[in-house]
Amino acid sequence: MLTIILLVFLVGYAMIALEHPLKINKAGTALLTAMILWVLYIIGAPTISYLVSGDAFRSFVQNVPVSDVNLAKMTSEYIVSHQIVESIGEICQTLIFLVGAMLIVELIDVHAGFEFITNRIQTRDTRKLFVLISTITFFMSAVLDNLTTSIVMIMLIRKLIDDIKTRWIFGSMIIIAANSGGAWSPIGDVTTIMLWVNGNISTGATIPNLILPSLVSSLVPMLLLLRGLKGEVTPPSFVQTQTGGAGAYLSSGERLAIFLLGVFCLLFVPVFKTLTHLPPFMGVLLGVGFLWITTELMYARKKDLDENLKMRLDKVVHRIDGATLLFFLGILLAVDVLRYVGILNSFSNWLDTEVGNVYIVNLVIGTLSAIVDNVPLVAGAMGMYPIATEAMVANSASAGYLMNFMQDGTFWQFLAYCAGVGGSMLIIGSAAGVVVMGLEGIHFIWYLKRISWVALAGYLAGALVYIGQNILIG
Repeated sequence: MLTIILLVFLVGYAMIALEHPLKINKAGTALLTAMILWVLYIIGAPTISYLVSGDAFRSFVQNVPVSDVNLAKMTSEYIVSHQIVESIGEICQTLIFLVGAMLIVELIDVHAGFEFITNRIQTRDTRKLFVLISTITFFMSAVLDNLTTSIVMIMLIRKLIDDIKTRWIFGSMIIIAANSGGAWSPIGDVTTIMLWVNGNISTGATIPNLILPSLVSSLVPMLLLLRGLKGEVTPPSFVQTQTGGAGAYLSSGERLAIFLLGVFCLLFVPVFKTLTHLPPFMGVLLGVGFLWITTELMYARKKDLDENLKMRLDKVVHRIDGATLLFFLGILLAVDVLRYVGILNSFSNWLDTEVGNVYIVNLVIGTLSAIVDNVPLVAGAMGMYPIATEAMVANSASAGYLMNFMQDGTFWQFLAYCAGVGGSMLIIGSAAGVVVMGLEGIHFIWYLKRISWVALAGYLAGALVYIGQNILIG
């Protein structure tokens, strides 16, 4: 059964990769693949040793009267009442966060808020603009998460660049810069947040140790792509029409207020999480509610303005890319099956026993994060390697090796880098890539041919810088 599950996943992944030649939307493929995998999983559950021998399942069975114990029935109930609920809960946090971020960005967009940035970018030189966009994305994604940063920057380049192929190159660099920028900040990426909250890494050690490798991983691809750019970009002819025209009926001060409030709501999300310890999606929903009320009050004062011209938030909802959200849902549900049947954990164990070197293990994990979601990969690594304590190191014959797994140890820092940056090698390897793919319609094969090798060069260059740092400092 495990072989069949893995085969179905690989076939589904191949169909997603060949979306445009097959002319089948990747969201439909992802959803179908996920549902087939869950059906196979629940059918074969009693024979999957990783499930029936797990502590969580055995604890579940212990609470059932002996007379009612039936392995097939118990595994089905456990999957439905526990694992599916857990999976949907985790995935929906990402989806709701994405919806909230998209709503805030779209609300800024329809009110021409991004013009306060685009009007100040005077250069039309393609190369200068490319460097500027890359730099802004890199540092913005360290404060915002790379998902939100990608949405904001794509909306920005839509105001500056009309040619779709040129936007694809810029969009690809946005993916790379966003992933690299998020890797050196504890709040810049989902995986770094996981490691930070769990105590594997800290702010004081992560930023100084990872900022240079992350910068190199973004700088190398930027310089490589820069060679093929020339001339000047042509801005869209009807930017106002694209934004819905709402900005024409608001004063400059009102548009600026919406822009600043929207940016503040996005920037406040990591602060909200730190202060309340609530999930980030609640912070972004708080921002949506605040911005919604603000725009409602703003329009309430404009009684002479036709209601059809008022771009209230309920009119902006239809602009969200539903196919991208469904693709997220499908691909994450599919990956969760691989996690629950033990395929990801088995691979982690193989790496530990057959490889052992912390640098090589993390480089492999980073490469895999371009294929499967990096969240379960990092979660698997965190579960497999507990944080080493000083007492463990002092009482161990392999103290030097165990030190790599202490808080801010080499393994955890390099894992944050590799899992974050490695996803850039394929367009569906990161949340930023999936969003840009959905918003700009970038073809998987086009990215594979033109960008993947560039992202790989940056990934390896940054890794070498981190290893070099450790050798020189150590």
